[in-house]
Amino acid sequence: MASRARVRAPELIGKGGWLNTGGNDLTLTDLRGRIVILDFWTFCCVNCLHVLDELRELEERHRDSVVIIGVHSPKFVHEADHQAVVDAVERYGVEHPVLDDPELATWKQYAVRAWPTLVVIDPEGYVVAQHAGEGHAHAIEALVEELIAEHGAKGTLRRGDGPYVPPEPVATDLRFPGKAVRLPGGTFLVSDTTRHQLVELAADGEEVLRRIGSGERGLGPDSFNEPQGLALLPDGTVAVADTVNHAVRVFDPATGTLETVAGTGKQWWQGSPTAGPAREVDLSSPWDLAWWQDRLWIAMAGVHQIWAYDPADGTVAVAAGTTNEGLVDGPAAEAWFAQPSGLAAAGDRLWIADSETSAVRWIERASDDAADGYVVRTAVGTGLFDFGHRDGAAEQALLQHPLGVTALPDGSVAVADTYNHALRRYDPASGEVTTLATDLREPSAAVLADDDIVVVESARHRLTRLRLPEEAVRVESVAHRTQRAATDIAPGTLRLDVVFQAPAGQKLDTRYGPSTRLLVSATPPELLADGAGAGTDLVRDLVLADGASEGVLHVSAMAASCDDAPDVEYPACHVHQQDWGVPVRITGDGAARLGLVLAGLDAE
Repeated sequence: MASRARVRAPELIGKGGWLNTGGNDLTLTDLRGRIVILDFWTFCCVNCLHVLDELRELEERHRDSVVIIGVHSPKFVHEADHQAVVDAVERYGVEHPVLDDPELATWKQYAVRAWPTLVVIDPEGYVVAQHAGEGHAHAIEALVEELIAEHGAKGTLRRGDGPYVPPEPVATDLRFPGKAVRLPGGTFLVSDTTRHQLVELAADGEEVLRRIGSGERGLGPDSFNEPQGLALLPDGTVAVADTVNHAVRVFDPATGTLETVAGTGKQWWQGSPTAGPAREVDLSSPWDLAWWQDRLWIAMAGVHQIWAYDPADGTVAVAAGTTNEGLVDGPAAEAWFAQPSGLAAAGDRLWIADSETSAVRWIERASDDAADGYVVRTAVGTGLFDFGHRDGAAEQALLQHPLGVTALPDGSVAVADTYNHALRRYDPASGEVTTLATDLREPSAAVLADDDIVVVESARHRLTRLRLPEEAVRVESVAHRTQRAATDIAPGTLRLDVVFQAPAGQKLDTRYGPSTRLLVSATPPELLADGAGAGTDLVRDLVLADGASEGVLHVSAMAASCDDAPDVEYPACHVHQQDWGVPVRITGDGAARLGLVLAGLDAE
């Protein structure tokens, strides 16, 4: 393992206080003698949700010596609301203490620049490792084993029960439902996400008729793992986006049978196949589904893409998106998405709720003659850092992390504007955005029922029926930008240095060429005079444009490492990947170097 810089871990501070501790405040002094893993996360971020799942096994295996602490560091304004954090901790089954840090105080103390980031603190209170992004569980497991051995021998390891205190369970028929579909008989099928079930409700949307699934996490014939999207298929069965199982299932309401049609149960990583027999291709957090043009389209939130499953030949393939996170329109293969989470088919368009860019977008044929050519366009939204609640012309309207879209009979689209607690409407004919309803607690989807629209109020654990209004509700316009502080950089040339140290027992995998990749872009694009684009070196000189004052640098880095054991014939290989969006401000006394830690510690 690389030599460790002796950096004392800063104290944990958060104005929102502590969750999952039985009302007790924690300090690092209280935790001395334990290995502490800080998980800097925000609940909008699908990569953060992946890390929560990656850490579950490690958390259980080393419960007597390791304490995981979630440091919730919000991106969106809604995520700074304490009750929203409380809800998210329950929604995603977080079984460790969480510090609610709405003002990013601890984030700043640890110089964190990306969600998610993991920081490892040894039993003596020193920072020994930092990892940005997901896919680091294997490296942290190895480090934990090493720290247990080292501090056990020194007598500085203290074993025992951790500070986690589970909250009291709450009895409701649904618990953080995700999506819903209306069955031909008039009843509703709802994904009861936190309870890992589907629930069929009567036509009134309230009476429970039956539950589908054991309620335990799993990929068996009677289990789900945080299911989300639902789509009614032509034969009357229902496709289910089994999100944390990274699979698409099909449920038959008539027989009660459940079948996996796509996915292996493993998460897709860079370098994995992007097309092939559906049961042999990995998926990544499918969030919603829609039947369109004789295929089942999949909002693949985990990799910022749209995929499609063809039941005629049993194959699945990428249909749009590059895996880069952002808002870029154009040919489907070149478009960028940011955690697409809602789909709705309407004639020649497939509508998309692109949550992290607070955008409504669509896919359509590139031309009448194109057999398989699609193009991506944006109706509402500008990028990763602008959001709010503003009606009016679509080009200046604002949403806040929408999770659902619903095609309306008049050709317009209803939008579950989740973090604004509102139902919005975009009308392609007029180009206007209006508000249909407010005071909806984290609406995540909506479904038509005759002359009504039934909204999934996820954080109120219910379906809410609304009459489609003839006139829109008027609300006061609000605009926001992400509250992360900008990094001051000097004009001229900026040295971008992505720090990657292969974890203990591993080495860079160079068997098939360079094992690293770096992609750089900027918002606005004119911020960079030189240095944008893709390459294999993790160090690059960026030339800032003359006269530029501020913007955002988008950095995507990947490194592949393999177990370095000469006696192992087929060593396991691991991919480390992270995307950063770094707000920057150009000043005369700014830094000439920008260091981003992918894995390891930044010595500079």
